[in-house]
Amino acid sequence: MTQDAIQDVDAIEFYFDKGVTDGLPVVPPTEERVQRMLAATSRAPDEVIALVPPNYGEATVEKIAVNAVMAGCKPAYLPVVLAGVQAMCDERVNLHGVQGTTHTATPLFIVNGPIRRELDINCGAGVFGSGWRANATIGRALRLIMVNIGGARPGEIDKSTMGHPGKYTYLIGEYEEVSPWEPLHVEQGFAREQSTISVYCCDAPQCISNHGSRTARGILQTIGASMAVGWSDKTYLADSYLVVIGPEHAKTIAADGLSKQDVKRFLYETVRRPLRELLPGPDGSEGLARERLPGWLDATRDETLVPKVASPEGIIVVVAGGTAGRFSLHMCGWGSGAGASRLVTVPISKE
Repeated sequence: MTQDAIQDVDAIEFYFDKGVTDGLPVVPPTEERVQRMLAATSRAPDEVIALVPPNYGEATVEKIAVNAVMAGCKPAYLPVVLAGVQAMCDERVNLHGVQGTTHTATPLFIVNGPIRRELDINCGAGVFGSGWRANATIGRALRLIMVNIGGARPGEIDKSTMGHPGKYTYLIGEYEEVSPWEPLHVEQGFAREQSTISVYCCDAPQCISNHGSRTARGILQTIGASMAVGWSDKTYLADSYLVVIGPEHAKTIAADGLSKQDVKRFLYETVRRPLRELLPGPDGSEGLARERLPGWLDATRDETLVPKVASPEGIIVVVAGGTAGRFSLHMCGWGSGAGASRLVTVPISKE
């Protein structure tokens, strides 16, 4: 249908009828709006950035621009959306598995580098909440691409039993300016002045409150206790786990001399349970099978302590949130073994 024809009907209802929304009204992608969006990049409109699973639809620059318009993005946001598509379609993310799982997991996008300030991407107070156009619309554009190009419509391909609000939009910036540690993208091998976007498939944020402790150990014990039951109280040896530490907690932890690697090591060593508590129950409840434990654990001893995460490197630490309030968050990753979703970081190009 031509744009003139669309204008003869209610445009909002037209796109609802077409099934190309996320359940909220979209901005009609008129030719003029799409062209303004495309002007933000020198890449050819027909260039294929990625194939979006599970349908492996071609995410051309133009199709990405159309979805960015529908999401309410400014043209300046397009380079971030393009990089986000590239990141989420990396095979290591296993978007195919995530798009069709019955689990709640969905891709979370984390932006680092100077572009956070240039685009006013929220890294501070209410970082996972409403109020910032860049966070809301860039994340929403990436979700629309997963649905409209990838084909993962809820209740059809997307079989998530519960879902979570991140399936509307799930994008934050890391608050590098108040973090006592190196930011995520520097850990991943990028220069601090390089802008990047990372993707990590995970649950909804789970709040951790500790207003009393004034030591790293006290705060990390609270974080660890919350992580211990993430996803399931018997889900141990997870491939990855994301901890978003609030600035006040991060300041206290760093003041005790702990590096980011120290935080990961502490949580890896501390968040453990005896094997006997993790074995399948007599009622058939799920758990860890002795024969499937890795060789570095003694599966013959019921008292063997099993870590929540398979290695310290699997714990991802990011600093974000408001500078007032002693809160942090944790999110369990998705999958295990060869099919687990991995963290992927790619540079954002303004070309």
